[in-house]
Amino acid sequence: MRRFAPLSSLAALLASLPFLPLVAAASAEEVPVDLELVLAVDVSWSMDPEEQAFQRAGYEAAFRDPAVIAAIRDGGWGRIAVTYVEWAGDRLQRVVVPWRLVEDAASAAAFADQLAATVSGRLRRTSISGALGFAFESFEDNGFAGLRRVVDVSGDGANNQGLPVTVERDRLVAAGIIINGLPVMLKGPDPGGFMSIPNLDIYYEDCVIGGTGAFALPVREVAEFATAIRQKLLLEIAAYEPGANPLLRAQSEPRIDCMIGEKMWLRWRRMNDDF
Repeated sequence: MRRFAPLSSLAALLASLPFLPLVAAASAEEVPVDLELVLAVDVSWSMDPEEQAFQRAGYEAAFRDPAVIAAIRDGGWGRIAVTYVEWAGDRLQRVVVPWRLVEDAASAAAFADQLAATVSGRLRRTSISGALGFAFESFEDNGFAGLRRVVDVSGDGANNQGLPVTVERDRLVAAGIIINGLPVMLKGPDPGGFMSIPNLDIYYEDCVIGGTGAFALPVREVAEFATAIRQKLLLEIAAYEPGANPLLRAQSEPRIDCMIGEKMWLRWRRMNDDF
C-alpha cells in the first residue's frame, strides 16, 4: 500500500525550494535564469566611430573575461540571458545579438563572437525613452524567466525625441525592471555639439536610472571603457563592488531638468526655422 507524506512535511519541502514558485509561474518553454539583461547601446550621430569602436570592444572583452564568467556561474542557476541592442531615435532600434543563454566560457565567447561579427551604424536623434520602451517589450516571450530583469543603457546625450524619459523609466520600474546607466562623457563639458550637456552623469542619475539598487557608471576617458563595462556587468550579475570609478545612485528628487534634451532640440529647430 502506497503511503503519502503528511501535508506538514510537504509544506516544509516546498519551503526549502526557493526557486520553485518562480519556475512554476513560467511557461514550460521558458528557461530559468538568474538575470535577463538588455544591453542598450547608443549609436546616435553624436557617438563618433572611435567611441563606438571602443564601446563595442569593451563589451566583447567583458564577455571573454574570466571574472565575468565566474560571476555568471556563481549565480543560483549559474546562467543568464543577454541581448545587445543599438538605438538612436524614437523608432530606431536594432537587435545586434538576439537573446542568448550565457552559462559558461563557450557560450560567453559565442556571444562576444557574434557581437564582433557585426558592424555598428550611426543614426539620427537620441531617444532614451524609445530604447527603454523597446527593451521593455523585448522581455516578453523571449524564452527566459529571470529572477531579475535589467536594462543597461549607455549614451552620450539627453533624450530629445519620443516620450519623456521619466515616463518610460517609471513604467519599467513599476514592472520590477532595473535600469542602470553608462553615461559616456568623453568629450568633456564643451564637446561642441548643439545637444551636449556638461552634467550628463547627473542627468542619468536623476532622470534615467531606476529600480532597486540602480546605478550609473560614467565613462570620462576612452581608456575607461573596458574597465567600466566589466565592472558594470559584474555589479549587475553578482553585486561585485568595483575598485574604481564611483557609482552614481538613483535620486528621488531631480537636480536637473529631465526635459532638457527636448527643450534644446526645440530651441535649435526654432533657430534654424526647420519645422
